[in-house]
Amino acid sequence: MTLPDFFVIGAPKTGTTALHAALARHPQLHLSSVKEPKFFLCGEQPPPKENGPGDAHSAQEWVWRRDHYEALFAGAPPGALRGESTPFYLSDFAAQRRLRQEVPDARLVAVVRDPVDRAYSNWAHLWADGLEPEADFLTACELEGEREAAGWARFWRYRTLGRYGEQLQHLYSLFPKRQVHVLRYRELVDSPRAAVDGICAFLGVDEGLVDEVPSANVSTYVPPSMASRVLQEAVRTGADVGRFFPPKLWRVASGPLLRALQGTRPRPRPDLDPDDRRTLVTWFADDIRLLEQLTGRSYDDWLTHRTGGAFTVRKAAGGAAASG
Repeated sequence: MTLPDFFVIGAPKTGTTALHAALARHPQLHLSSVKEPKFFLCGEQPPPKENGPGDAHSAQEWVWRRDHYEALFAGAPPGALRGESTPFYLSDFAAQRRLRQEVPDARLVAVVRDPVDRAYSNWAHLWADGLEPEADFLTACELEGEREAAGWARFWRYRTLGRYGEQLQHLYSLFPKRQVHVLRYRELVDSPRAAVDGICAFLGVDEGLVDEVPSANVSTYVPPSMASRVLQEAVRTGADVGRFFPPKLWRVASGPLLRALQGTRPRPRPDLDPDDRRTLVTWFADDIRLLEQLTGRSYDDWLTHRTGGAFTVRKAAGGAAASG
């Protein structure tokens, strides 16, 4: 069987797309051309029916047939390590068990980000793409249980996806810690070359061959307005219809709507409301302490009731107090 030697896991909006692109430049590594095949999420069964806006359309891109999945790695040069990046493998315990059964010697690179920032970025991404119907971030977080019960996809679980302590605890029950490399998103942004070299050392390949991490998956902010509401509703309607057509066709068809919605220049999302941050920090606090126990590292900066936007914005503004 042609299966990967390593996996990049974590959560959406933790920099895994950029990291995948960076590692693909290494001559001793072969990364799948499909960035998120999601094979181990479904156990060789068709993707589950998911009912959130755009979910059915996204499900068409899952690589769930084993022969199709193995074909992603068949072209690896002799001696190269094969890898893929599906962030959801960290939060899906059934996927973790499948990984343990199929590739017990796999190396796992788990990327973690300030869970409040990650959730806010996740919500802003879906809002800017016209799929998130709730304009208030905290309200969208509070709807998580209701949405999960209604069958919305994993990407909508703004809070649950950031419970890294629980997720790593389960992962460590299946894989020895020496096979897991935990990387902070902050390290990837602040010191990308050192971050990549650390991964290369963990994988046992040459360091110093990748000198940058390209920007990837950078989204913009869409201010609420009557016009944006109309365009977002059109996007959601189109995504629902798009389930009956190939994904590439829907992307082309939705392009004019998204350009009208997002504008021509990226706009940074506004700072998170301090009260919202305090509320979410309280929700994550116990899990952050568990993460510290498991990794032996401090994540105190995630527990502060600070203001500020995304880590990249705070870093550009002056940095030493930035976290991520």
